[in-house]
Amino acid sequence: MSGLIKFAKNVISSEIDGLDALIESIDESFLQVISVVENIAGKVVLSGMGKSGYIAQKIAATLSSTGTHAVFLHPAEASHGDLGIISKNDIVILLSNSGETQELNAIINHCKRLNIKIIGVTRNQNSLLYEVSDIKILIPNTPEATNIGVPTTSTTTMLAWGDALAVTLLHKKGFSEEDFRALHPGGNIGVQLMKIKDLMHKGEDIPLIKADSSFSEMILEITRKSFGCVGVIDDYGIFIGIVTDGDLRRNIELDFKKSIVLDFMTQNPLTIDQDVLAIQAFNLMNDNGITNLFIVDDNKKPIGIVHIHDLIRAGIS
Repeated sequence: MSGLIKFAKNVISSEIDGLDALIESIDESFLQVISVVENIAGKVVLSGMGKSGYIAQKIAATLSSTGTHAVFLHPAEASHGDLGIISKNDIVILLSNSGETQELNAIINHCKRLNIKIIGVTRNQNSLLYEVSDIKILIPNTPEATNIGVPTTSTTTMLAWGDALAVTLLHKKGFSEEDFRALHPGGNIGVQLMKIKDLMHKGEDIPLIKADSSFSEMILEITRKSFGCVGVIDDYGIFIGIVTDGDLRRNIELDFKKSIVLDFMTQNPLTIDQDVLAIQAFNLMNDNGITNLFIVDDNKKPIGIVHIHDLIRAGIS
């Protein structure tokens, strides 16, 4: 078994060697691709056959999810009517390990006929794809991880090159976390990037009362808003405290008829900003054993409240 573990590690080492070589190969041609893609009027069309096709699909998906309009075109379908996907304002990125993939010829001829830029990504400098490409990307020809030529190192380096392209474009365009979340409203990514302002209760739903209000007024507000607490504000609307069910129990000996909110209030409770990630708010509430959290603005005025159940219902955990 130890021999198999060593073999598996050697496979990964071979791919790491390919990635190291890829790092050294990044040059001005990469900057040309960035410039062309960034300023494109249309979309990026990616294509490849076999394993290179799967990599092209992944690169297209990564570009799309980070703000660059990109699609995958299967080369076998291109010659059966799908060439219409490519318009004059587009650019085409073709991936081929050998650079001699015949299925890409229809796409190449179509692009040449319409004067559409081709970015060729290959490991073969003597290939047709390398020759006809307007921007030539030569992926290092490091050995595959197997002696029978199964695409391993080659596909890993192509995938890493595509990731470098997408993330560099993201960085250059100033694509933000908010932009990313807008393109991923569903699934785990959307949940993890959700902000507390997307979940908080606002306006009339916020349980609030002034510090000099009576006990009965406070109970009515707690009951009416159903959070099991009430936020306390001063005469200027500044958030100064909170009263929870626990505060009421701890002060059971007080004369409720003569008491005011200030007598029960916990001062300087935890608050957060509306731009805090929901997962951070959830962790804060868990760490401090609280079920409600008030959201305040820069002037310490309350603008929202969130219950831990709101977070759980949204998938935060």
